[in-house]
Amino acid sequence: MIDNLDRCFVLTPYDPAEGLTLKQAAERAKKSPGTIRNWCGSEGIGRQIGGTWCVSKIALEMYLDGEAKALGRYLSGDRESKDVISYFHRFGLLPQKPVNAQYGLP
Repeated sequence: MIDNLDRCFVLTPYDPAEGLTLKQAAERAKKSPGTIRNWCGSEGIGRQIGGTWCVSKIALEMYLDGEAKALGRYLSGDRESKDVISYFHRFGLLPQKPVNAQYGLP
């Protein structure tokens, strides 16, 4: 379980190419959509956008790989560490640092 989800930078800034639906994430993880929804809350791998749950490909993959340290860095807004960048590259995405994280704002 991830601590301090009140400062969670999942899907921030939002890039639709990084997002998965609950169903897509469930198929990837071989779990139910309900389990993925629970992980969004407990592990910070997704968030609601316009009332619909969106799961980060990056965060889900880190979680499935057991990469808790990389996931923690991603959720804290780190888009510069090698292990975080490698997940973005795995999906052909370019990491963009969240604006709040750039300036140390909550």
